[in-house]
Amino acid sequence: MRLMVNLIFDPDYKGYVADVPELPGCMSQGKTIELALKNVKEAILLYLETTPRRKRVATKPALVTTVEV
Repeated sequence: MRLMVNLIFDPDYKGYVADVPELPGCMSQGKTIELALKNVKEAILLYLETTPRRKRVATKPALVTTVEV
């Protein structure tokens, strides 16, 4: 299964927040990108293990792009 993960640097936490838009409420964090990704993989597995299929309300996949200003 491939899922998109948004990684956002949080200056207050001084680390990264990892959010999985296709699994509402599924997120984790880590001081490095590698740790945030490791932690969010665990969060995804736990989410899938504990959330009944009928309660998983997947949103439409986001379009990711860049903008030059």
